[in-house]
Amino acid sequence: MSVPVGSVPVGSVPVGSVPVGSVSVGSVPVGSLRSVGAAVLAPGSPGAAVRAADAQDEAPWVWPTGSRIVERGWEAPADDYSPGHRGIDVAASIGTPAVAVASGTVSFAGSVAGRGVVSIDHGGGLVSTLDSVDPSVSTGDAVDQGSTVGTVSVGHCPASAPCLHLGARVDGRYVDPLPYLPAAEWPVLLPDDAWPG
Repeated sequence: MSVPVGSVPVGSVPVGSVPVGSVSVGSVPVGSLRSVGAAVLAPGSPGAAVRAADAQDEAPWVWPTGSRIVERGWEAPADDYSPGHRGIDVAASIGTPAVAVASGTVSFAGSVAGRGVVSIDHGGGLVSTLDSVDPSVSTGDAVDQGSTVGTVSVGHCPASAPCLHLGARVDGRYVDPLPYLPAAEWPVLLPDDAWPG
């Protein structure tokens, strides 16, 4: 049975009531994921070491478009030059305001391979990148968390299924951005006998 995203209140399905392997996030079976703070991480993902596993921690970033729907998740490359998906694709309509996920200084605002990109240096080696935006900021601008830095445009995702690509780098290496964000809204598939409705 397929359950629409957001239709099941958080905490309403007891842990362990859904058989392992019956649910997946993208191509990763949920049984192989673990919770870290407000995020869900695949074992061995580089982002797993990024933040402490204290469930009381508040996520340091905000979602860049208000949507918490991840269309495509992080896919770690085998090495720096191998294929992978070095970030997450967040569902967003073209023209949606894109905001700074945290306060910092714009380190780049412009075009890369014909797509609008905004990168923000948050200090301590941490940089966020918003891909496929029409920038409204310039390199060197100081931005506050939640302030608009551009609007979603076509580029990383097609116009028929627009998104905003959010990347994260620590000391120049790409990491999974999910550990920095409040919990995502993942589609949840439940067996018929576990559905509370």
